Amino acid sequence: MSEVSENLHLAIIMDGNGRWAASRGFERLKGHKRGVERVREVVEACPDLGVSHLTLFAFSTENWKRSEKEVNGLMALFRRYIRSEAARLFDEGVRVRFIGRRGELDSRLQDLMTGLEAQTAENTRLHMTVAINYGGRDEIVRASQKVAGMVAAGQIEPHDITEDLISEQMDTAEICDPDLVLRTSGEFRTSNFLPWQSVYAEYVFEESSWPDFSVELLAQTLDEFRNRDRRFGAVGTK
Repeated sequence: MSEVSENLHLAIIMDGNGRWAASRGFERLKGHKRGVERVREVVEACPDLGVSHLTLFAFSTENWKRSEKEVNGLMALFRRYIRSEAARLFDEGVRVRFIGRRGELDSRLQDLMTGLEAQTAENTRLHMTVAINYGGRDEIVRASQKVAGMVAAGQIEPHDITEDLISEQMDTAEICDPDLVLRTSGEFRTSNFLPWQSVYAEYVFEESSWPDFSVELLAQTLDEFRNRDRRFGAVGTK
């Protein structure tokens, strides 16, 4: 496959792991484990498909409502993924960042996340962001609190507040906005994922569950996206 010369930011809501497992008579965690295999395949394929930035929605602030068994299993899976994939990610030139309320995660996972970020900080082939304990509204609230603190401290005046200033306080301050948001499993909602950043993103709602989402489907999705007319509020060209 020839490399596509394009810097595209793809954000993915990796949905359907649990339902994929349940439909086959497995425990939900087996679906999550299968989903990790898809993450590996997609990460490997992205640079050759013209994707320079990849953001993955791994665990939301609302996912704590799931059973204790599933939550604990997911946290263990996250730890296992970082331990097993760190060397591979480094060798493949992937820079990894994490966004979300990491302070509420267990200390072992936090340490692994911080270590992986440091280990891959100089990589540039693919910028991968993983959203763990992330909620879009929560991110906006936390950014607003930082801005309010600046006003209270006399560092800025209210009229100094701009979109750029708020963006600089977001978890994604160093990351470009997504061009395409993809959700698997046939659900038609965004589930509190990157609402500030995705105002002009294109969306694709894929019927396949995440464990069934292949690199071939990814390539087809990106081809379809590239044929869209992105107007950003202006008059279209097609």
